[in-house]
Amino acid sequence: MRIEKKTWPKPFQAIMDGIKTFDVRLADFDAKPGDVLILREFDPARGDYTGRVMEKPITFVINTKDQEFWTQDEIDQYGLQIFGFK
Repeated sequence: MRIEKKTWPKPFQAIMDGIKTFDVRLADFDAKPGDVLILREFDPARGDYTGRVMEKPITFVINTKDQEFWTQDEIDQYGLQIFGFK
């Protein structure tokens, strides 16, 4: 499946530069390894797309509602962090 999402300029550029190797999204759609994420750069100051687009293969997906490691109280107290690494 091909999944198209808008991305603001700073994260878009960080992904282009290879610095940002992850993405965090609301789980209001189904994504799985093998899908292609199409990122379209959106400039919120202009309220319009810039025309820059990139495609990234999805290699791993974790849904935080499916996690079994922490209690809801711990998550409410501390929140979750998302790490990217190589």
